[in-house]
Amino acid sequence: MQRICVFCGSAAGTSPAYAEAARQFGRALAGRGLGLVFGGGHVGLMGTVADAALAAGAEVIGVLPRALQAREAGHQGLTQLHVVAGMHERKAMMAELSDAFVALPGGLGTLEELFEVWTWAMLGFHRKPVCLLDVDGYWGPLLAMVERMVDRGFVIAAHRRMLIVDDRVDALLDQIADYQPPTVPRWIGDGET
Repeated sequence: MQRICVFCGSAAGTSPAYAEAARQFGRALAGRGLGLVFGGGHVGLMGTVADAALAAGAEVIGVLPRALQAREAGHQGLTQLHVVAGMHERKAMMAELSDAFVALPGGLGTLEELFEVWTWAMLGFHRKPVCLLDVDGYWGPLLAMVERMVDRGFVIAAHRRMLIVDDRVDALLDQIADYQPPTVPRWIGDGET
């Protein structure tokens, strides 16, 4: 395990708990000798987690689409900043550079990134941990919806269990360090539920 990819908001959100969790996460990565891969912006929680990781001595790699460089104010103090053509290239590079994925609070982009890497894991395209840092219950409604999908037969319970969720930074990082990729069916009706 060398680097963890963080998906999070380009806004700070309405609770100071979100920024504090981002700072804790960045410092904790550095404390464990891990690098950060993130969306490359200097604003919102993206900037907060990157600044904290950098200040604590971590390698920090940003990947930013050219079209968002001005809007998300590309972070200039990173170990590396890759400016890429578009969102597909951004996500592919972030995935290639990372050994695990963690979503902190964020908006639509965070959800899209989270669900894509979780789907890739479900399909067997990678065997890396996919996680939520559930700051102040932020992800509770989403988790309730995922449980509804399981209950209604659209998501296999084994695929739901692939998602690691914790509200404590160190406990989440411990689970990532101990992660053993499960062998699960790829489709509804293929065995385990």
